[in-house]
Amino acid sequence: MGIFMVFCVVLFLLYPLFLLWKLVDQWRDQACYVMHYECFKPSDDRKVDTEFCGEIIHRNKNLGLKEYRFLLKAIVSSGIGEETYAPRNIILGQEENPTLKDAILEMEEFFYDTLDKLFAKTGVSPKEIDILVVNISMLSTVPSLAAKIINRYKMREDIKVFNLTGMGCSASLISIDIVQNVFKSYKKAFAIVVTSESLAPNWYVGNNRSMILANCLFRSGGCSILLTNNRYLRDQAMLELKCLVRTHLGANDEAYHCCVQTEDEDGRIGFHLSKELPKSATRAFIENLKVIAPKILPISELLRYVIVSHIQRRKKDGALKTAGVSRPTINFKTGVDHFCVHTGGTAVIDGVEKSLGLSKYDLEPSRMTLHRYGNTSASSLWYVLGYMEAKKRLKKGETVLMISFGAGFKCNSCLWKVVRDVDNENVWKDCVASYPPKNIVNPFMEKYGWINEEDPFNQMF
Repeated sequence: MGIFMVFCVVLFLLYPLFLLWKLVDQWRDQACYVMHYECFKPSDDRKVDTEFCGEIIHRNKNLGLKEYRFLLKAIVSSGIGEETYAPRNIILGQEENPTLKDAILEMEEFFYDTLDKLFAKTGVSPKEIDILVVNISMLSTVPSLAAKIINRYKMREDIKVFNLTGMGCSASLISIDIVQNVFKSYKKAFAIVVTSESLAPNWYVGNNRSMILANCLFRSGGCSILLTNNRYLRDQAMLELKCLVRTHLGANDEAYHCCVQTEDEDGRIGFHLSKELPKSATRAFIENLKVIAPKILPISELLRYVIVSHIQRRKKDGALKTAGVSRPTINFKTGVDHFCVHTGGTAVIDGVEKSLGLSKYDLEPSRMTLHRYGNTSASSLWYVLGYMEAKKRLKKGETVLMISFGAGFKCNSCLWKVVRDVDNENVWKDCVASYPPKNIVNPFMEKYGWINEEDPFNQMF
């Protein structure tokens, strides 16, 4: 009886510790680490320089003189250089009659190049993958693109598969969010996110100004990312996800219609960008920052902002007669070391720089990515991250804030913590030494800068 009582007492004392250990263990397995990522670098025969961009525009017989000049001016203002990439059917002049084969070949080239490298560099077998998320917004096939990858690499029958379409430029963070949530139900799991956009069948060949702008910015690219929640692999990982916030303004009609795939008056399919886009993007950005700021910034900075805001409100109400107080702003650099902003265009990058009070150095990775690779849609964030890595900016313990925008209208953001010094070779290895140039020469400006028309990007954004 005495031994039984001792056993009961010991059990009573240890059981709370056991429960605590289980909770901690469960919480730790809900982590999300980036083990490796591979961005796609198309072959040189797919580059579109100044001369070729002019040829592509010139062969669009639907353009009048005004539209032709408008499009050339848009290229001048886009911030894109001469080494971005286009789909093969555009290079070959077949944009007016795209086929399903063109679209699938574009995706297969990207899929197999990045995934082959991802598996080879990490040593992880396709059979070890538990979760696969593929996001290609403007292409849906049967079987799905995700099924094509599973068939190619002979993945397991019990793999959890998500094939996303219509998510736009912010889709890669949506995919990460899906992975993080699925990780909560699995231990020591591997996941792959495949993110890109299908341009081959979606090149606009009409003359609607709100739709031809998309041709100036979007370029070929993509990225495959390997993630895990296995805490025993943490030291091998590159990044650890600290928090992720998604904001969706789809309930607002103005936001919903500001960025949409549609047909023009002649039935030609394209991507419409309305003049309400800046307003919707700003609202989504503000709403997103309201949620993520308390999660990533130190209490001291939040208190400072509250106090300054309170003083300003008192002054506005006439209760405070002291000297003027400037508009309060939050200093995000008190909690963030690096800023990884979607390369939606020069106006997007400039807007984030102004809103957050960032420096040219902070936004250099995004501007250089826009110049070198253009807007590669949902994968653009990873090219920006690759620039930081190639420049050896990412040091252990530092943080990276990713900010993306997309149709819907959406603003998604997340904070990563750098687990170890990151300096792997990537798609920037052959050219990073020349970035940033002392003076970015705009070849489009030199060739087409004579066009006397209002800047279309400032007009639209």
